[in-house]
Amino acid sequence: MSGFAEALIYIIQTLGSLYLLIVLLRFILQLVRADFYNPLSQFTVKATQPLLKPLRRIIPGFGGLDLASLILAILVQLVLMVVVVLIAGANPAAIGLQLLVWAIIAVTSLFLKIFFFAMIISVILSWVAPGSYNPGAQLVNQICEPLLAPFRKLIPNLGGLDISPIFAFIALNLIDRFVIGNLAAMTGMPAILSPFICGGLVPLGRRRPAARLPSAAQGEPRRVRRAARRTP
Repeated sequence: MSGFAEALIYIIQTLGSLYLLIVLLRFILQLVRADFYNPLSQFTVKATQPLLKPLRRIIPGFGGLDLASLILAILVQLVLMVVVVLIAGANPAAIGLQLLVWAIIAVTSLFLKIFFFAMIISVILSWVAPGSYNPGAQLVNQICEPLLAPFRKLIPNLGGLDISPIFAFIALNLIDRFVIGNLAAMTGMPAILSPFICGGLVPLGRRRPAARLPSAAQGEPRRVRRAARRTP
């Protein structure tokens, strides 16, 4: 693969992942019942509304879940993977079902990473700006609270020191390392698509070789390829 193709893939992965982050954040804000009058929430709504509005006519919500946002996130991830595969010179039609599985795995990985980094920001803000009324700080706390609440019920308060984020970090890392990483390996996710799982790691000793993407030439009949090899 040429340097230009690699640079193009990098740009597509970076810009596409940024929009994917906004779409998935829209789903999470609905999931945690965040304040939609928050300026950052309003930005998320406006950025995703053009694609989400027609999709909601087909896919209604269920049980308080914004299923249209979740489906849109998977579709955006799927399109990004198809584009990357095409630029790499492979045939996406030969791995259509696998691409869908990889897209779901990648979206799940990003879902976990959003909570992970939101908690990091929340912990830092609790030390440098406790009780801040900044819209960003309030939104981060609203995202983290549903995840930390079960741990706070199980872990007693140690003299005003909240250690529940430590156990939440451990839980998220275990899921990312032993579930997401292994699923990516078992389904044969190629190295060119691995950046989409946001650095999910496969445990040592259980790594599998990355699958090789089928090229467009693999769709030709065998006899044609054999004849081509015999031609001087």
